[in-house]
Amino acid sequence: MTGGGRMDDGRDTGRRSAGSGSPGRARDAGRTGLDPGRAELDPERARLAEADAGQEPWRAWGPYLAERAWGTVREDYSEHGTAWDYFPHDHARSRTYRWNEDGMAGICDEWQTFCFGLALWNGADPILKERMFGLGGDGGNHGEDVKDYWWYLDSTPTHSFMRWRYHYPQAAFPYDELVAVNAARGREEPEYELIDTGIFDDDRYWAVTVDYAKASPTDMCVSISVANRGAKPATLHVLPTLWFRNTWSWGLPGRDQVPRLVGSPGRLVGEHWVLGQLVLEGDGGPAALVCDNETNTERLWGLPGRSAYPKDGINDHVVHGADTVNPAGEGTKGALHYVLDVPARGEMVIKLRLTRTAPPPASEPAPPLDLGAEHDAVLATRRAEADEFFGRLIPGGASAQEALVVRQAIAGLMWGKQFYHFDVQQWLTGDPAAAPPPDGRRFGRNSSWRHMNSFDVISMPDPWEYPWYAAWDLAFHCVTIARVDPGFAKAQLLLLLREWYLHPNGQIPAYEWAFGDVNPPVHAWAALKVFEIDGGRDFDFLARMMHKLLLNFTWWVNRKDVGGNNVFEGGFLGLDNVGPFDRSAALPVAGVLEQSDGTGWMAMYALNLLDMALILAVHDPTYSDIATKFFEHFAYIAAAAYDQGLWDEEDCFFYDVLRLPDGTSRPLKVRSVVGLLPLAAITRLTTVTLNRLPELTARLRWFLANKPEYARVIGGRRLGVDGRQQRLLSMVGPDQVVRLLARMLDEEEFLSPYGLRTLSRRHLDQPFAVELGGQEFTVGYEPAESTSGLFGGNSNWRGPIWMPTNFMLISALRDHAAFFGDDLLVEYPTRSGSKHTLTEIADDLSARLIALFVPDAWGRRPIYGIAELFQTHPDWKDLLAFPEYFHGDNGAGLGAWHQTGWTALVADLILTLRR
Repeated sequence: MTGGGRMDDGRDTGRRSAGSGSPGRARDAGRTGLDPGRAELDPERARLAEADAGQEPWRAWGPYLAERAWGTVREDYSEHGTAWDYFPHDHARSRTYRWNEDGMAGICDEWQTFCFGLALWNGADPILKERMFGLGGDGGNHGEDVKDYWWYLDSTPTHSFMRWRYHYPQAAFPYDELVAVNAARGREEPEYELIDTGIFDDDRYWAVTVDYAKASPTDMCVSISVANRGAKPATLHVLPTLWFRNTWSWGLPGRDQVPRLVGSPGRLVGEHWVLGQLVLEGDGGPAALVCDNETNTERLWGLPGRSAYPKDGINDHVVHGADTVNPAGEGTKGALHYVLDVPARGEMVIKLRLTRTAPPPASEPAPPLDLGAEHDAVLATRRAEADEFFGRLIPGGASAQEALVVRQAIAGLMWGKQFYHFDVQQWLTGDPAAAPPPDGRRFGRNSSWRHMNSFDVISMPDPWEYPWYAAWDLAFHCVTIARVDPGFAKAQLLLLLREWYLHPNGQIPAYEWAFGDVNPPVHAWAALKVFEIDGGRDFDFLARMMHKLLLNFTWWVNRKDVGGNNVFEGGFLGLDNVGPFDRSAALPVAGVLEQSDGTGWMAMYALNLLDMALILAVHDPTYSDIATKFFEHFAYIAAAAYDQGLWDEEDCFFYDVLRLPDGTSRPLKVRSVVGLLPLAAITRLTTVTLNRLPELTARLRWFLANKPEYARVIGGRRLGVDGRQQRLLSMVGPDQVVRLLARMLDEEEFLSPYGLRTLSRRHLDQPFAVELGGQEFTVGYEPAESTSGLFGGNSNWRGPIWMPTNFMLISALRDHAAFFGDDLLVEYPTRSGSKHTLTEIADDLSARLIALFVPDAWGRRPIYGIAELFQTHPDWKDLLAFPEYFHGDNGAGLGAWHQTGWTALVADLILTLRR
């Protein structure tokens, strides 16, 4: 499957930019930085090179199936935007999705023409286990919360080899208990999890492992291992399921053609006018059960439906013995039904093969597929090639446990890719075959983003808890992804700047709950990181990024600098409840909130664009003018942070400032990561650079001579390690950096055994409080889940450790170290009497974050806290989660439990520290 042609929704697939390997996408991805000579020695790198060159579409099939499509904005057609209520979990098995599908251990093609996933039934559950269960934002006592346990254990970047694990209870899944107990708990109590029910006691569960290996880009060998961990024989129903995404039920002109799936013992054969012929074949001759991917309107609303055998027909047939599968064996959704009687402590293996056997019209009978020696050889070979690929990636200095962390972190990022389909204009106006949406939608959520038209494979923070991209999260993902697949990382960064994503006014979309919210401007920073990781040779990629980022930078200047004084607002900026009130909402009093993090991000943004221009000016002198512009803009922003009172000289810290209509200002003295992020605004100008760009050199000299008030942010000079002169551009100058670091590296404030907290621990005994508009607002140190209702209470920036901000600050320390060298020694920890270089401090902070995931001296991983099952059980303790954030004192994982996205930055920390 290559680019060109049109898919079922009328899209021109040649414009896609997911880096799939088609010629159009190869142009979007740019150069990969892979060494062709080395690629010959490494089959996975050879596949990447073939995909990026458009020779073989190795990325065309992958784990692009979401793990949750219910409860999302895309499926919400309610009047008041109550997504979790409008399409709840109870509807998911019976109701057709409009925009994309979901499933377990699932794969699909890059256009989600077909979907393949796993369904299980233990004989006790009221429904098939076809998808993960969890609570919505209004059902969990700390926001949305998935309750199943599964892990991404392996994946190469082309998905030539993948491994997935799920632990399924043998007793009935306690759906009602989980709902009731969590509903009864308040925010001061922990979440009630599946392990708390005792359902895994005495090892009464199934360990289900799914391995995928590609024989070709569209030929997938599959092995499903079913292990009975209990002390008694047990029976498990296993239903590998193949279906077509429903694109025909919405009344769209010319898009009513229905594909066909035909079942016979041991196989399912699909026919699609674009895909061609698709065969799923399984060993052992299981029964084929077929129904239609159509809504069961009778069950949901008591209305006649389009099919006598709707979407939940297989569920009702297996669980209740109902006559709800088509006896003719035809439809659009089918499963191979295995009934496995597994002895105590025993294990059985199912072998499957999913193959595109012919292009359209595929009129010939489907050929048999090899499930014998060839199938086994493909799996063994691809597993060995994955070992080789990661063996070359992971430095020899990394421990075995660190290598495990890297491999599973990368696996999570790879499994976190998702087909994301969302035409906002169509969503707002409704489909011809559906009831018109409520009038309020015309002015409600995302109504100003009608140009948005997504039909791409995108890296998600998490395919269940966050099954939608978030702009700044994606930028962090790409830094780690670039370590294994720079072509895809570059394509992802470019994607959100394309015309069907970037708003005409220049704003980057934030996330689907509110595209118009404001995320920190980290795309330029990420682009420079990816450019460097990729070998620093893809100037075309950097230029394409810069052209679009110029639009976005202008949007920031025009929209988020209300006073025109070079200090910025921006709203919550991804930090949710970090302040005393919601920074995205209307202020409790008249005025403007000037934000230290917003101003710091913009100072960093200016320097990032300056660095881009300096790199590009080597090949195109016209970028010299752009470099000069961003040099000056940085100086204005950085100086304004001091002139407008964001820097508190007495406290040696940056604070948000509330600017009141009468001209007075009121600093909000919350000592949080907001005041540390200005450290990230830093770069160096060397004599090599300045000699190469005489116009910039002349402008810098004129600027210092005629505007000496800016010397404090551009005045630092010293000799580098090569003996050449260099100049420091930094929002935190040499006079401030040591004093600010004294706060950051204080164990009584930000420094914890496992990284940097987001709020100073001093606020435990001294909560910040402010009275505004007759209301009192407070911020206290909360190392774990939030007790605040801001942003739904499902996130907490009031104490826990977050990987992305830690990563930014560690990177900032390394940038400062590149200027100061070993000459600057800082007390670390504060008041310890021990002095260290900034590089040593960055290394130690990295080691603290890595320590979250590896066993300590007692063999316990801090992320698993007091959960003994995860800490000591041999079948659980090496299966790693990458949580959303971590307890500020003991490092226990919190928030979205299967979160990988930004937390996968730990892999980059390991690769950097152990290189």
